[in-house]
Amino acid sequence: MTDPDVFSGVNPVLRAAMARRGFTALTAVQQAVLDAASTGVNLRISSQTGSGKTVAIGMALADELLERHQERLKAETRAVGPLALFVCPTRELAAQVKTELSWLFAGVERMLIAVVTGGTDIGRERKLLARRPTIVVGTPGRLLDHTRSGALRLSVVEHVILDEADQMLDMGFRDELDAIVEALPETRRSHLVSATFPAAVRRFADRFAPDALRIEGTKLGDANADIQHQVHVVRTRDQYAALVNTLLLVQGARCLVFVRRRVDASEIAERLAGDGFSTLPLSGDLPQAQRTRTLNAFRNGIVRTIIATDVAARGIDVADIATVVHVDLPHDATTYTHRAGRTGRAGNKGRSVLLVTPRAERHVQRVLERARVTAEWSPLPTAAKIKKALSKRARRRVHEAMSSETPLTPAQRAYADKLLAQYEPAELVSRLLVLAEPPLPREPIELTAENRSQGPRERPSADAFVVFTLDWGHRRGATPARVLAQICRRGDITSQQVGALDIGPTDTRIEIARAVADAFAKRVAAEDDDEQGSPITRGGGPIERRGRPQRRGSRRGRDDDRAPRGPGRRGREDGKHAAKGRARKGPPRKGRFPRR
Repeated sequence: MTDPDVFSGVNPVLRAAMARRGFTALTAVQQAVLDAASTGVNLRISSQTGSGKTVAIGMALADELLERHQERLKAETRAVGPLALFVCPTRELAAQVKTELSWLFAGVERMLIAVVTGGTDIGRERKLLARRPTIVVGTPGRLLDHTRSGALRLSVVEHVILDEADQMLDMGFRDELDAIVEALPETRRSHLVSATFPAAVRRFADRFAPDALRIEGTKLGDANADIQHQVHVVRTRDQYAALVNTLLLVQGARCLVFVRRRVDASEIAERLAGDGFSTLPLSGDLPQAQRTRTLNAFRNGIVRTIIATDVAARGIDVADIATVVHVDLPHDATTYTHRAGRTGRAGNKGRSVLLVTPRAERHVQRVLERARVTAEWSPLPTAAKIKKALSKRARRRVHEAMSSETPLTPAQRAYADKLLAQYEPAELVSRLLVLAEPPLPREPIELTAENRSQGPRERPSADAFVVFTLDWGHRRGATPARVLAQICRRGDITSQQVGALDIGPTDTRIEIARAVADAFAKRVAAEDDDEQGSPITRGGGPIERRGRPQRRGSRRGRDDDRAPRGPGRRGREDGKHAAKGRARKGPPRKGRFPRR
C-alpha cells in the first residue's frame, strides 16, 4: 500500500503515474531530489547504478516542464523545438530513458517523447521530430546529425540532461557534446546524472553546469551493499571452464558476462550455446534491431545469459540480474562500478564475480580498493562441489514445497497413494529427488588451475630466489617474453620457478627459485648454439621487486590483462560514428575461445 505522505512533495501528475507503476516508496536519490530546492538551478545528481536516477531527474524537472508545456497548449502555437533534451552514450540507454519518461509523464496531455539514435531509420526519425516533441532523448552523434540538418531545433531547450556523463566522456564524445552545447540557448538549465564523477567529469561539469546543486542519492563512491563481490584466481587456459562452472551455479537465473572485445562476445556466446546454455552476444557491431531483440529476450527470460562489451551493456536495465561475471577485467574503478551495478538493483541482492589471472591480481586489488569494495577471494568450485550445491538447492526446494500451504487436489493425493502402494517409499522418494534436480546444459568442467582459499597471492620474498645475469638486453631485442622463453628452455625450468626480471640496455638480471638454482646453473653453463653470445652466469645485484618485469631506462610496459584504450575507449556506439578500431596488418586476429 502506497503511503501518501511519502509522495506528498511529488508533482500530482507524477504521483499518480508512480502509484499506477506500483511504487510504495521513493529511492534514496529520488528522496534527495524531493528534499532539495532543485527548481531553477543546475543539478549534478550522483547515485548508484540502478537506483532510479531517471525518475529522480523527471521529478526535478516536472514542475517547470509541465508549466511550460501547458502554456504551449493554451497558446496553440506550433512548437519550435523540444523543451528538454536528454543525451545518452548508447542506444540502449537512450531507449531505457525514453521508456522511463514515457510512463512517468503518461498522464500529461499531448506530451510527445521522441528517441533518436544511430542504427535506426533516420528518415523515420525526421518525421517524428517534425511533430515537435516536448522531450527528445538521443545519442550524441545522431542528435548532432539532426541538429545540423535542421530537423532538430535546440533554440528553445530549457533543460539539457547528460545521462551517464562519465561514460559519455570516456567514449570520446566531447566533440559532439561541445557542438550540441553551442546550439543550445545560454539561458538553459544544465544537469548531469551519473553513478560516478571522476576528475575529468568534474572538470567538464564545472564548465557545462556551473554552480550546480549537488544531489547524492548515496554517498559518492560508496559500494552497493546489496552486491556480493567475489574473486576467483584462474589461469587463462581455465577461464572458459571457470565461466561454465560459474553459470552452472546460477542455473536458471539471469547472468551478465563482460568481455573486452566484440569478437570475444560472439565467440564465447557461440561456444556456450554449443554447450547447451541459453545465451546471446551483445556488442556495438550488431545491428540495432538485433540488439533490441537480444535485450527483449533477456528481459522476458527467453535468454538467460548475455555476453556483452562494456559500452553495449550500459543500456541493460533488468532488475533481477543475479550475477555479473568479469571474464575480461575492468581497467579502472569506474568501469567496475558500472559493471557490477547491473546486479543488485531495485533492492535485489546480486553477485559480482571476477575471474582473475595470476598476473592480474595486483591490478584487481587496486581497482577494488579504488572502488571501495571489499571482495571475497575464494577458490574456484570443483565439479564435485558444483554438483553438491545443485543437489542441495533441489532438496531445499522440496522442503519449501512441503512447507507450502497450498492444498493438494484429490487427484494428486490419489495418485500419491497409488505410487506408495506400488513402490517401496524410500526408493520412491529417492527417485523423485533425482527428478527434482534440474537438468544441466552440460556437466561441470574439472579445473586444472591451482586454487587459493584465501586472499590475493603474496609475492615470495627475495630470499626465495637466486639472481642470475643474462648477457642480453633490450638494445638487442630482449623482452620479458623472449627472456622467459630462453631461460626456461635452456635451464629446463617452468615459468613458475622464475621470479622478477630486470631488463637493462645490455644485460638482464633474473631471479631463479633457490630450490632449482644449482641445477639451473649447470644446465645453462653448457654451450647453446641457438643463443650464441648470450651466456647466463650466477650473480648480480638484487632486483627491486615491483610486481612485474622491469626494463631499465624506459617506462614499464602495460599489463596485458588491463583493458587497452582501443575501440571501447574512443569508439562510438551510434550511427555513422561506429568504432573502427586501429588498422591492423596481417590476417584477422582470432578470439580466445575458438569454436571446437
